[in-house]
Amino acid sequence: MSKRRIDINVPVLARVEGEGALELKIRDDRIEELHLRIYEPPRYFEKFLEGRGYDEVPDTVARICGICPVAYQMSAVQAIESIFGIEVSGWSQAMRRVMYCGEWLQSHSLHIHMLAAPDFLGFNSIIEMAEQHADEVRRGLMLQSLGNDLIALFGGRSVHPVGVRTGGFHKPPAKESILGLVQRLRAALPEAEALIRWTASLDLPEDDQDFPSVALRHPQDYAIESGRIVSDQGLDIGIDAYERHFEEFQVPHSTALHSLLHGQAYLLGPLARLNLNQDRLPAPTRACLDATGIGFPSRNMFHSIVARAVEIHLALVEAIRLLENPPADRNSDPQVVPQAGTGFGCTEAPRGILWHRYELDTAGRVEQARIVPPTSQNQARIEQDLRQSLQHFGLEHDEAGLRLHAEKVIRNYDPCISCATHFLLLDVQHLDTAKSITAIQTAEHVHVIGIGSPGDNDQLGWQVVQQLQQDRQLKNHMPERLTFTTLDRPGTALLTYLKNSALIVLVDSLCSDDPSLAGQIIELDTTALTGSTNGLSSHGLGLAETLSLYHTMHSNDETGPDIHLVGLDTGGAASPPFKPQAVTELAWYIREKLLSFLEPKQPT
Repeated sequence: MSKRRIDINVPVLARVEGEGALELKIRDDRIEELHLRIYEPPRYFEKFLEGRGYDEVPDTVARICGICPVAYQMSAVQAIESIFGIEVSGWSQAMRRVMYCGEWLQSHSLHIHMLAAPDFLGFNSIIEMAEQHADEVRRGLMLQSLGNDLIALFGGRSVHPVGVRTGGFHKPPAKESILGLVQRLRAALPEAEALIRWTASLDLPEDDQDFPSVALRHPQDYAIESGRIVSDQGLDIGIDAYERHFEEFQVPHSTALHSLLHGQAYLLGPLARLNLNQDRLPAPTRACLDATGIGFPSRNMFHSIVARAVEIHLALVEAIRLLENPPADRNSDPQVVPQAGTGFGCTEAPRGILWHRYELDTAGRVEQARIVPPTSQNQARIEQDLRQSLQHFGLEHDEAGLRLHAEKVIRNYDPCISCATHFLLLDVQHLDTAKSITAIQTAEHVHVIGIGSPGDNDQLGWQVVQQLQQDRQLKNHMPERLTFTTLDRPGTALLTYLKNSALIVLVDSLCSDDPSLAGQIIELDTTALTGSTNGLSSHGLGLAETLSLYHTMHSNDETGPDIHLVGLDTGGAASPPFKPQAVTELAWYIREKLLSFLEPKQPT
């Protein structure tokens, strides 16, 4: 058995958080097991909404995703307006579509230039790519910035915008702001045309597969903010019938839900949309697509990057059209009369259909909410694609080749998980009928894990990790030999991270119940916690119990990592806010320990 670990540092994302891992078992040149593991915390957003007024919902759901806040807002207000019987003005409908175009612009530009293109050009990152493709990178950043400004025009800001409200907008933008942005949109059209040509010229693998495409379809327009749910296998339903055809379910190897349509994995996103709606493209965009020579509908997921470029051009054309010739009924603040009922909303987020259902009481308060994001709907298709694509690619390739190809496949879907970054944890086991290969760990790798919560007083682990990540000397070892991760009170999910490093340092608040020790640095060899039932953690579910479980499970493992727990003593208090000086002192203490491990002094 051989293992290869690529260490990553991933920000906390709502709905899907932390590391993604691909586990492969290959026996006799065939894939025996394949699991895309996603480590996702409990889904609290739906519960957060319960009891809140309808007017709080748009701003709350905008915080589910930093990249797709508009999608969450538009699906939510659509559902609420259907309950209240609100007829949104033509102007508000048009400007919501424009705002949504901004989200497509920024999200697709980010994905194409920073995540996907380096794959096909042989670079590890956009920074490397920029040395030889500076013009393309500048173009991508310009389009992304333009998309952000389009969102901010109506939302007040581009990240977690606050301009959308039930019935319309809180405040329409000034006409002079619109005129200035229209000029920039027009100037960007030639760049978008060049982007389509560029993506089509990339050396994209040939890998046709059979899969159902699912998307919204509108009677006249290319579907973005409204439409019926259709597939290329005959599905054609209203959004209120979603739950009668689509099923979410849990798989044992991942905390991310999978979803099936009539028992089949299905595809969402730009390729599926283009497959189903190419006849709805504006004439200029259709001409650009036809010039590529790529035939759509396409069964090759690697054509997703071209589909995203096509949708960038579409977004520009649509935004210009609607901003230059807006409907005259500008009322964006209709009367809202709350009432009880159940409503549904479904729009096309950059990654695919985003479906919402809300049950409201007579005062317009949320009694129940259900939100189904596109990433979870694509999970089953991603695993299916990986299995078929890796087999077609050739299992005889070395682990580096298999890992890179698997990452390319996953990034085609642009999922809102850590796999969308440019690294993937890949655990490959080559099983031969005659022999197995001994596991190889990354030499002298250190993983520092900050445990706590970013939202309350229990932030010590997070604050220390943030300081350490900024240290210039430590940066020289990242990410090859040193990795940082922050976990939100992970409980037994921590077990997933306790492997494939020579040294693991856990940073957390510790409680000895001795007030005289408050603020003092404590360092423990975690084997000393074995059998403990009185956790040192201030989290309730003891970190000590989790570590005890780990040592019990690996008691016979002589090559496991050296795990140390370092923190500040709370002196018996529940998650006290430590003074900044104490946090800095702890960070410096850990820094010196890390450097002594990573840069041992040579004997004189």
